[in-house]
Amino acid sequence: MPSSPNSSPASAPFRLEWRPSRWPVLALLVLAPFSAACVLLSGIPPLPARLLAGAALAWGLWQARSQARRQPHALVVDADGVAILDGCAVQRWKVHWRGPLAFAQLVDVAGRRHTLAWWPDTLPAAARRELRLAARRGHASLHTPPMAP
Repeated sequence: MPSSPNSSPASAPFRLEWRPSRWPVLALLVLAPFSAACVLLSGIPPLPARLLAGAALAWGLWQARSQARRQPHALVVDADGVAILDGCAVQRWKVHWRGPLAFAQLVDVAGRRHTLAWWPDTLPAAARRELRLAARRGHASLHTPPMAP
Protein backbone atom coordinates (compact mmCIF):
# COMPACT_ATOMS: atom_id res chain seq x y z
CA MET A 1 0.00 0.00 0.00
CA PRO A 2 1.40 3.40 -0.84
CA SER A 3 -0.16 5.10 2.20
CA SER A 4 1.10 2.60 4.79
CA PRO A 5 4.08 3.74 6.88
CA ASN A 6 7.46 2.22 6.22
CA SER A 7 8.53 -0.19 8.90
CA SER A 8 11.86 -1.76 9.56
CA PRO A 9 12.30 -5.39 8.58
CA ALA A 10 11.97 -8.02 11.27
CA SER A 11 15.63 -8.88 10.92
CA ALA A 12 16.88 -5.37 11.66
CA PRO A 13 19.16 -5.27 14.70
CA PHE A 14 18.16 -3.27 17.75
CA ARG A 15 20.79 -0.71 18.73
CA LEU A 16 20.82 1.01 22.10
CA GLU A 17 23.40 3.28 23.65
CA TRP A 18 24.01 3.21 27.38
CA ARG A 19 25.32 6.34 29.05
CA PRO A 20 25.51 7.30 32.72
CA SER A 21 22.37 8.86 34.13
CA ARG A 22 22.45 12.13 36.03
CA TRP A 23 19.88 10.90 38.56
CA PRO A 24 22.07 8.46 40.55
CA VAL A 25 24.96 10.95 40.43
CA LEU A 26 22.69 13.63 41.88
CA ALA A 27 21.40 11.19 44.51
CA LEU A 28 24.96 10.33 45.55
CA LEU A 29 25.87 14.01 45.77
CA VAL A 30 22.87 14.64 48.03
CA LEU A 31 23.32 11.55 50.19
CA ALA A 32 27.06 11.95 50.82
CA PRO A 33 26.68 14.99 53.15
CA PHE A 34 23.70 13.34 54.85
CA SER A 35 25.76 10.24 55.60
CA ALA A 36 28.47 12.41 57.16
CA ALA A 37 25.85 14.26 59.23
CA CYS A 38 24.33 10.97 60.43
CA VAL A 39 27.72 9.79 61.64
CA LEU A 40 28.31 13.08 63.47
CA LEU A 41 24.88 12.91 65.12
CA SER A 42 25.31 9.32 66.25
CA GLY A 43 26.67 8.22 69.61
CA ILE A 44 30.21 7.68 68.37
CA PRO A 45 32.91 9.58 70.32
CA PRO A 46 33.84 12.92 68.66
CA LEU A 47 37.26 12.11 67.19
CA PRO A 48 36.31 8.79 65.54
CA ALA A 49 33.00 10.35 64.43
CA ARG A 50 34.80 13.16 62.61
CA LEU A 51 37.16 10.72 60.93
CA LEU A 52 34.33 8.41 59.91
CA ALA A 53 32.17 11.34 58.72
CA GLY A 54 35.03 12.60 56.54
CA ALA A 55 35.51 9.10 55.12
CA ALA A 56 31.77 8.75 54.43
CA LEU A 57 31.67 12.12 52.69
CA ALA A 58 34.78 11.35 50.62
CA TRP A 59 33.48 7.92 49.67
CA GLY A 60 30.11 9.31 48.54
CA LEU A 61 31.73 12.04 46.45
CA TRP A 62 34.18 9.54 44.94
CA GLN A 63 31.29 7.21 44.04
CA ALA A 64 29.40 10.09 42.39
CA ARG A 65 32.49 11.06 40.40
CA SER A 66 33.19 7.51 39.27
CA GLN A 67 29.54 7.01 38.29
CA ALA A 68 29.55 10.22 36.25
CA ARG A 69 32.79 9.28 34.45
CA ARG A 70 31.67 5.84 33.25
CA GLN A 71 32.19 5.32 29.54
CA PRO A 72 29.17 4.91 27.25
CA HIS A 73 28.43 1.44 25.85
CA ALA A 74 26.68 0.30 22.67
CA LEU A 75 24.34 -2.70 22.88
CA VAL A 76 23.20 -4.37 19.65
CA VAL A 77 20.66 -7.21 19.60
CA ASP A 78 20.08 -8.99 16.29
CA ALA A 79 16.87 -10.67 15.15
CA ASP A 80 17.91 -14.00 16.72
CA GLY A 81 18.33 -12.42 20.16
CA VAL A 82 22.13 -12.51 20.12
CA ALA A 83 23.60 -9.50 21.92
CA ILE A 84 26.82 -7.64 21.17
CA LEU A 85 28.25 -5.17 23.68
CA ASP A 86 30.79 -2.68 22.33
CA GLY A 87 31.59 -4.93 19.37
CA CYS A 88 32.23 -8.04 21.53
CA ALA A 89 29.88 -11.02 21.56
CA VAL A 90 27.84 -11.67 24.68
CA GLN A 91 27.45 -15.23 25.92
CA ARG A 92 24.37 -14.63 28.12
CA TRP A 93 22.20 -11.62 28.80
CA LYS A 94 19.00 -10.81 30.60
CA VAL A 95 17.01 -7.65 31.26
CA HIS A 96 15.24 -7.01 34.59
CA TRP A 97 12.63 -4.29 34.99
CA ARG A 98 11.87 -2.28 38.13
CA GLY A 99 9.16 0.14 37.05
CA PRO A 100 10.73 2.55 34.55
CA LEU A 101 14.27 1.28 35.32
CA ALA A 102 15.89 -1.37 33.12
CA PHE A 103 18.86 -3.44 34.31
CA ALA A 104 20.77 -5.54 31.78
CA GLN A 105 23.06 -8.25 33.09
CA LEU A 106 25.50 -9.48 30.48
CA VAL A 107 28.27 -12.09 30.51
CA ASP A 108 30.78 -11.85 27.69
CA VAL A 109 32.68 -14.77 26.17
CA ALA A 110 35.62 -14.14 28.54
CA GLY A 111 33.29 -14.64 31.52
CA ARG A 112 33.29 -10.99 32.65
CA ARG A 113 30.01 -9.66 33.99
CA HIS A 114 28.62 -6.31 32.90
CA THR A 115 25.61 -4.58 34.43
CA LEU A 116 23.97 -1.64 32.70
CA ALA A 117 21.13 0.37 34.26
CA TRP A 118 18.95 2.64 32.17
CA TRP A 119 17.14 5.35 34.08
CA PRO A 120 14.16 7.25 32.65
CA ASP A 121 16.37 10.18 31.60
CA THR A 122 18.54 7.89 29.43
CA LEU A 123 15.87 5.53 28.03
CA PRO A 124 12.95 7.16 26.22
CA ALA A 125 9.62 5.34 25.97
CA ALA A 126 10.15 4.17 22.38
CA ALA A 127 13.56 2.69 23.19
CA ARG A 128 12.09 1.11 26.34
CA ARG A 129 9.49 -0.72 24.21
CA GLU A 130 12.14 -1.86 21.75
CA LEU A 131 14.36 -3.11 24.59
CA ARG A 132 11.44 -5.13 25.98
CA LEU A 133 10.89 -6.74 22.58
CA ALA A 134 14.60 -7.41 22.06
CA ALA A 135 14.85 -8.96 25.53
CA ARG A 136 11.98 -11.29 24.71
CA ARG A 137 13.74 -12.38 21.52
CA GLY A 138 16.92 -13.12 23.45
CA HIS A 139 15.03 -14.93 26.19
CA ALA A 140 13.03 -16.99 23.72
CA SER A 141 16.07 -18.01 21.71
CA LEU A 142 18.21 -18.93 24.73
CA HIS A 143 15.88 -20.49 27.27
CA THR A 144 12.66 -21.84 25.77
CA PRO A 145 12.35 -24.98 23.68
CA PRO A 146 11.08 -24.45 20.12
CA MET A 147 8.09 -26.77 20.55
CA ALA A 148 5.76 -28.04 23.23
CA PRO A 149 6.90 -31.03 25.33
